[in-house]
Amino acid sequence: MELNEILAGNIDQEKGVWFDIVDPFNGEPICIRFRVAGPDSETQRKARLALSDELAELADENGKVSAENREKARLNCLARCVLGFEIQEDGKPIPFNHANVVRVLKAGTWLQEQVDSAAGDRSLFQGDAA
Repeated sequence: MELNEILAGNIDQEKGVWFDIVDPFNGEPICIRFRVAGPDSETQRKARLALSDELAELADENGKVSAENREKARLNCLARCVLGFEIQEDGKPIPFNHANVVRVLKAGTWLQEQVDSAAGDRSLFQGDAA
C-alpha cells in the first residue's frame, strides 16, 4: 500500500457512512439512521482534540474531572463524529445539529454503543461500502 492510498482512504472516511440503528432486543432496524465519519477522518481527529480541551477545561484545581463531566465530554465527542441523522419526533424530522445529536444519543446507551461501534469500524469504509 502506498501513502496516497492511505490518504485517499482517510478522505473517504471524511465523507462518512450511513447505517441503520437496530432494536437492541431483536436486531431489527427501527427507522433511525446515522451518518458517521470514519476513525481516520479529520472529523474524528478534531473530535478527539476537542475532547482533550473539554476535559482540561472541566478539571478542578487538582486536575481531576468528575465522572459526570467525563461522561458529558465523551458524549460530546461521539456527537462530533456524527455527520447526519434521520430521525423523527412527533412525526416530524428532528433538525440535525450538535445539540440534537447529543439529545438523541442520551435517549439510550444502546444508541450510543451502535454509533460508537460504527464510528470505529474501518471495515464500513472499505471501497464501495462507504
